Amino acid sequence: MSEDRPSPENDGKTPASGSEAGLSERLDRLGRALNERRRDEPPSGPADRNKGAQGYAQAFRLSTEFIAGILVGAALGWAGDKLLGTSPWGLIVFLLLGFAAGIFNVLRAAGLMAEPGTKKEDGTRGNDRPDGGSK
Repeated sequence: MSEDRPSPENDGKTPASGSEAGLSERLDRLGRALNERRRDEPPSGPADRNKGAQGYAQAFRLSTEFIAGILVGAALGWAGDKLLGTSPWGLIVFLLLGFAAGIFNVLRAAGLMAEPGTKKEDGTRGNDRPDGGSK
């Protein structure tokens, strides 16, 4: 039976087994590597927080555009069904049209699709081709 004597590796603490020593050594290396990477990164300030807030605002706007298209389509379809007695076909058709309109609104709001009637830098409109063709 051996006595529990502090070893020089663990600075006077209780003796550590081989696996614990290896784990603590890896943990120390990981801590040093993380500290070095943190030093290399620029400090985050108010400008970084504004970027995050702008991202949330953009996400909220895009989701609102999409949901609004679906809700308007569903409301028009439901109202049409009540007036014309065509239940549930009006709701189904207008719900699908609202879904498509929501997708187009999201694409337009995200800047991935030109708005109709807007001019590009080359003088052509957003929905015209430079060669004059329609598609």
